[in-house]
Amino acid sequence: MTSLITNDTAKSRYELEVEGHIVFADYRLQGNVVSITHVEAPEALRGKGAAGQLMQGIMEKIKAENKKVVPICSYAGAWLERHKEYQDFISQK
Repeated sequence: MTSLITNDTAKSRYELEVEGHIVFADYRLQGNVVSITHVEAPEALRGKGAAGQLMQGIMEKIKAENKKVVPICSYAGAWLERHKEYQDFISQK
């Protein structure tokens, strides 16, 4: 899964292609902290778990890179609340 997530550093966003559509998460990077500001799935993918797949891939990248995350986006925050296995990677800033 992690290898399917791309990081478009020029746009500051993670992307995942699903069924020919792009699900993305905009972010800001400050040092070792990734602030997820917006997660969006195209209308055709809503309700199919695509945004959740993206979030899991992002969190696996953050874990592998020993970074922390700040979920500014309400979707990212709600997803992290449901996935306690990533709680250690949430920044307390």
